[in-house]
Amino acid sequence: MKNLAIFDLDNTLINTDSDHAWPQYLMKKGLVDVAETEAQNEKFYRDYQNGCLDIDAFLAFHLAPLKAFSREQLDEMHREFTAEFIEPHISPMARMLVQSHRSAGDELLVISSTNEFVITPICHLFGIENIIGTQLEADASGRYTGRYVGVPSLKEGKITRLHQWLAARGESLSDYGKTYFYSDSKNDLPLLRLVSEPVAVNPDADLLREAREKGWPVLNFKE
Repeated sequence: MKNLAIFDLDNTLINTDSDHAWPQYLMKKGLVDVAETEAQNEKFYRDYQNGCLDIDAFLAFHLAPLKAFSREQLDEMHREFTAEFIEPHISPMARMLVQSHRSAGDELLVISSTNEFVITPICHLFGIENIIGTQLEADASGRYTGRYVGVPSLKEGKITRLHQWLAARGESLSDYGKTYFYSDSKNDLPLLRLVSEPVAVNPDADLLREAREKGWPVLNFKE
């Protein structure tokens, strides 16, 4: 029976937060108001770390700049963003972890609360094609509207989106032998508690506490 290896992205497969880094890229390029964007970006990042993120307010802030550019422009911007803000934060250990599951024949899946525009090219760096991120609304021409659709993949929303993904494949978790989930954040405790093989990676204090209590493996890719 095949196994399913699920990975969080930010601060798990990459030693940075792509959701937090994208506004930093926009500020560096002078494409947004720096003072306002920096203040909002830091506030939302703290809220996420503290487990009290207002996902609707955050997404309204984070997705608004996407409306100003065509998909072609955004794709070019993303290549520049990835080279400077993401690739330097990919550790050999993270690549080895993904490859170990690939070599074992496991199904690979990334599930992240970050939106699909930001995460998809990053997941492709790891050769992962099954990707669940917060879904974005686009108009008839394919241009992003600045709104999201469906259930954001945050906290319990990751479980909802996982079950939707499995159902679309005609599957359920019971179709897999082992189900792994690798994450750094207490926000992911609902899904970590659901899978058969939870693993804490670069864990925050709350996740580390639960991992130690329950005997979950703990990995550190930042050392």
